[in-house]
Amino acid sequence: MAAAVPGACRARTAAALLLLLLGCCGAAPPGLQDQAEQFFRSGHTNNWAVLVCTSRFWFNYRHVANTLSVYRSVKRLGIPDSHIVLMLADDMACNPRNPKPATVFSHKNMELNVYGDDVEVDYRSYEVTVENFLRVLTGRIPPSTPRSKRLLSDDRSNILIYMTGHGGNGFLKFQDSEEITNVELADAFEQMWQKRRYNELLFIIDTCQGASMYERFYSPNIMALASSQVGEDSLSHQPDLEIGVHLMDRYTFYVLEFLEEIHPASQTNMNDLFQVCPKSLCVSTPGHRTDLFQREPRSVLITDFFGSVRKVEITAGALPLDRDVAAPESK
Repeated sequence: MAAAVPGACRARTAAALLLLLLGCCGAAPPGLQDQAEQFFRSGHTNNWAVLVCTSRFWFNYRHVANTLSVYRSVKRLGIPDSHIVLMLADDMACNPRNPKPATVFSHKNMELNVYGDDVEVDYRSYEVTVENFLRVLTGRIPPSTPRSKRLLSDDRSNILIYMTGHGGNGFLKFQDSEEITNVELADAFEQMWQKRRYNELLFIIDTCQGASMYERFYSPNIMALASSQVGEDSLSHQPDLEIGVHLMDRYTFYVLEFLEEIHPASQTNMNDLFQVCPKSLCVSTPGHRTDLFQREPRSVLITDFFGSVRKVEITAGALPLDRDVAAPESK
């Protein structure tokens, strides 16, 4: 039996066929070839997002707002709820200390409520554990788990993983009672790669000493960003006197400000995202890691991870049709 063709190879083959067709027809206007190559360059056909807030308690309001704001952005850019796994360790909208029940705000003066009517939380409160998070990533979950709590990705999936909470050198706390280490996270990503659960993966973390969480990564096709270097704190932003807490963290605030300028057809690339929130704004020093990623960051569109573009795959083979299938009766 022939081995399965990797997703990236299939995409390159499809691109080559498309370009050959255009060339044979002599109908390729200037610039169309570049557009066709960009269309197939990433090799992915679907997008997923795993968004995780690991902190409980009212004074960690900003971590919930961080996660809900990223959730709002990826939905706006086209990733549907069916392809988002949202994990919130606390329900700030229903907290008795919330002066505006059923709301979570991410901007001062309560300008933007990110806890709208269409928020679908998949894991909440004490369901947000290290074990459940790792099970979601690796697919090792009980058969009774509903579809909404599963990451049903494959080798053609581009996955965005965003995490926020309290961390330190080499760990991120969950619920103030347990922690995930950078080694455990790296091993989970390796399991995902071995099980063909992703094509490319973008990891973003907003926590103190965030860069330590991607130091142990060793699997292919992973790009990682962090809000702070080892030994640095990741700082909060936008204190609100009425609510009595900070509304967001600095790094996530400026990333989301950047994403507000992105639309589904944007050509903005990852190099532009690397420039978001310099030390003059973040106070901490954001970091990124690209050595495991096969493509150059300048060729990776922001929408390759934050959006959901339906791609067309061209095949040279004929699709057999069953002639015995009866035509539907006319009414």
